[in-house]
Amino acid sequence: MAKITAALIKQVREDTGAGMMDVKKALTEAEGDVARAKEIIRAKGIQAAGKREGRKAQEGTIASTVVDSANGQVGYAAELNSETDFVAKTPKFVEFADSILADAVKAEAADAEAVLAAPAEDGTVKEAIEEAAALFGEHVKLGQFAKLEGPHVEIYAHKKSAEMPPSIVAMIATDEAGAAVAHEAALQISAMDAKWLTREDVPADIVESERRVATEKSLAEGKPEKIVPKIVEGRLNAFFKENVLLEQQFVKDPSKTVGDLFKQAGGQALAFARLEVGKGAEA
Repeated sequence: MAKITAALIKQVREDTGAGMMDVKKALTEAEGDVARAKEIIRAKGIQAAGKREGRKAQEGTIASTVVDSANGQVGYAAELNSETDFVAKTPKFVEFADSILADAVKAEAADAEAVLAAPAEDGTVKEAIEEAAALFGEHVKLGQFAKLEGPHVEIYAHKKSAEMPPSIVAMIATDEAGAAVAHEAALQISAMDAKWLTREDVPADIVESERRVATEKSLAEGKPEKIVPKIVEGRLNAFFKENVLLEQQFVKDPSKTVGDLFKQAGGQALAFARLEVGKGAEA
């Protein structure tokens, strides 16, 4: 029996597109015979997993949780994608997404790359996801990932329908006083899709682009040149009110902003994140 080395496993994986554990099992069954191992993989239909990599996975779910830390709380959210909502709503897929999140929390992962490199039950999270493709019969991938820290972290997970798992997760970190209105703020984030917390957070190049567009639009509309700057500022403010969380009208009471909500509670919003299935980079 030939020795089953890492190089041998790598060769068979590259040739077949099968996952590491499937390759190991096939090589063991074939007693190290590469050709026979490939036959076993083909016979079991595992080779198709490699071909799935080229298909888009834009359905799925988002697993999320809040854990206590020495400085307060940490919120985690991880998107796991499949090709179809049929797979996404199965209990096994949802459980697998939860297990990926648990591995990320255990590793205290800060970004998606760290999640993929995190130890899983057998190998890494990346390898576990590769194995999952064979199990579910679809291309499966890790999508967006977010981590927030603060004295308080609130999560709202939204389901588009009762039979589907969460497809939108809104997270917000606040100070202790802000915790009183954190749930309302999370609902706002989920519904209104703010892009930045404050107008100071909006990148300068985006502000300048909006300013140019507003100027050109005002001139094209035939507005007198002397009042264009005032019109432009008005349009910029409208942009901020639409895209900046603390300047958005509070959906439950449009007479106040989300910023007003925190002022009335005597608290502060520190950071937020919003993940929606299929809205990350396509793959």
